[in-house]
Amino acid sequence: MSRSVRRMPAITAAAAVAVALTAGMLSATTAHSAVAAAGATLPFTSVEAEAATSTGARIGPDYTQGSLASEASGRQAVRLNAGQRVEFTVPRAANAVNVSYSVPDGQSGTLDVYVNGVKLARTLAVTSKYSYVDTSWIAGARTHHFYDNARLLLGQNVQAGDKVAFQATTTQVTVDVADFEQVAAAAARPAGSVSVTDRGADPSGQGDSTQAFRDAIAAAQGGVVWIPPGDYRITSSLSGVQNVTLQGAGSWYSVVRTSRFIDQSSSSGSVRLRDFAVIGEVTERVDSSPDNFVNGSLGPNSTVSGMWIQHLKVGLWLTGNNDNLVVENNRILDTTADGLNLNGNAHGVRVRNNFLRNQGDDSLAMWSLNSPDTNSSFDNNTISQPNLANGIAIYGGTDIAVRNNLVSDTNALGSGIAISNQKFLDPFSPLAGTITVDGNTLVRAGAMNPNWGHPMGALRVDSYDSAINATVNITNTTITDSPYSAFEFVSGGGRGYATNNVNVTGATVNRVGTVVVQAETQGAARFSNVQASGVGAAGVYNCPYPSGTFTLTNGGGNSGWDSTWSNCSAWPQPGSGNPDPDPTGNLAQGRAATATGSVDVYTPGKAVDGDANTYWESTNNAFPQALTVDLGSNRAVRRVVLKLPPAAAWGARTQTLSVQGSTDGSAYSTVVAPTGYRFDPATGNTVTVALPSGTNLRHLRVSVTGNTGWPAGQLSEVEAYLS
Repeated sequence: MSRSVRRMPAITAAAAVAVALTAGMLSATTAHSAVAAAGATLPFTSVEAEAATSTGARIGPDYTQGSLASEASGRQAVRLNAGQRVEFTVPRAANAVNVSYSVPDGQSGTLDVYVNGVKLARTLAVTSKYSYVDTSWIAGARTHHFYDNARLLLGQNVQAGDKVAFQATTTQVTVDVADFEQVAAAAARPAGSVSVTDRGADPSGQGDSTQAFRDAIAAAQGGVVWIPPGDYRITSSLSGVQNVTLQGAGSWYSVVRTSRFIDQSSSSGSVRLRDFAVIGEVTERVDSSPDNFVNGSLGPNSTVSGMWIQHLKVGLWLTGNNDNLVVENNRILDTTADGLNLNGNAHGVRVRNNFLRNQGDDSLAMWSLNSPDTNSSFDNNTISQPNLANGIAIYGGTDIAVRNNLVSDTNALGSGIAISNQKFLDPFSPLAGTITVDGNTLVRAGAMNPNWGHPMGALRVDSYDSAINATVNITNTTITDSPYSAFEFVSGGGRGYATNNVNVTGATVNRVGTVVVQAETQGAARFSNVQASGVGAAGVYNCPYPSGTFTLTNGGGNSGWDSTWSNCSAWPQPGSGNPDPDPTGNLAQGRAATATGSVDVYTPGKAVDGDANTYWESTNNAFPQALTVDLGSNRAVRRVVLKLPPAAAWGARTQTLSVQGSTDGSAYSTVVAPTGYRFDPATGNTVTVALPSGTNLRHLRVSVTGNTGWPAGQLSEVEAYLS
């Protein structure tokens, strides 16, 4: 999608100083009040490095694609040179910590760890091995995926208020966030289970345990395969996995080292994967390689729970029959592509209460390729720092739900949530039925799209490859500190397909860089009880491309965003405010237009699309008829120009019409009384109506009571000018 508009500069306005993800709640400590949000109930508490005490240097905030700060949680982090440290105040009882960090490309090293000033014998290894990913075949991508995660059992208990410090040794380390956790003791072996070590698996990680896992799975049909504490190396993927439970002693204790765990196109189902870690060695993204935790099908009625999934291309790439699959209580970290993708044919799948960080594509996605995903949902997940796509993306599908998720810090090419008809490949099943987007919280979500040259909103409805005709209900949404817009309506392929049947109800928007509503394509949405504060430029950007009208219906209860961006030839800059309109320009072009009636394709938007050859025609034989244009804010309009198509085929006619105005869209007064105006192709089929001095209106209405050329009101352009 391309437009001839100037590109917005990056934002460097202050972002949150401290963010704590505690039991699924996000608290942002700034000059503003705290924000409570949805998300997962987590076994750890996260503390931002920029909120800790440090001898290093804070970086950010920054939203520029390709910068280290832009990929950080909170868009800030702390850079440590050798000998510098960052000291965290422990927020809760803990015996383990996971650190999100970055080191310069090509380098590795360690962080010394101190508890209450005492250096531990244990160090935390850091490396750039899994970072700095390049995907040159993805348009708009740059080197990304700068951060990685490293975890450590402290070997002792610490309490709330204790101090845990990390000190760089020989390598510069940028510390982003630390997750403090009280890890329970290793679980005991279930009675009657088949242990992989009994079948020859090597818990030291030195030997190849692939065959031992296969033998244990074959022996435990209908039962449990036990993975005791240890590191197990698997060198080729498992297949034929069905009717079995694979269970570990806990994801901090039972670790499988492999880049391909299960790869199978079908399964009879009833697979249960629980309570162990799968950590791979994927350092680049190769889309032709199945470098995934699960690739394909687990079969119906399967579950994945309590897993730690890291350093893979994709966590779960699911095709085939996965009916009624439940994926819950997992951590998916540092994947070079998606965290989870329901790749068509998913029925009744529930993905809930998971934590995802640092994905190189969509963190959670449903893609209705080959057949539609149906009756499936993403619920109560916490997603942080997807660095090349969306937090949550729904690409087609029927009766899909996205509920009570927390998404923060999206980067290039991504929104917090995308509801889209982008198909990528055929056969594709567009959105259908009812799409429910309820109770979600988006923090610092939305990003500049380098392919479009303009930004993506925190929540995007995208008719990329076809019109959206499903009912899309967006309810109870909280959007905080979006660098650009809150709600975006766009046809990302640049073809202007409509986004229809959208209802936005009960939203709270706190501090957006540009606008609350970014409408870039034709369509319609109803907004009710949407309350905004701290709006950077204007309430609404309503400039459909390449033509048409986007109609915003006010359902009542809205506040804080009633102005409209005045210049469709330029994008609003974050925090810029709304400039005064061009004193010589047409105030009506591209604005929302409604009418008492219309015929066939001759809709009211045709009268404000800037093309005199397209036109609005009212319901026939039903005078009076009226067309109303919302100019976005109160304007001192002095001249209205009305047009019909200039072609000679449009014979001369007289239309009897009046002009009314309103400042609130409710109470209208007559500005110009009914008068007959002659439209004649010999003079361009154009008439000018002068408005009295002192006229001030936002809603401009032209009411037609007669037409000598056709039994309806007809207008190809309604233009409004200040002089």
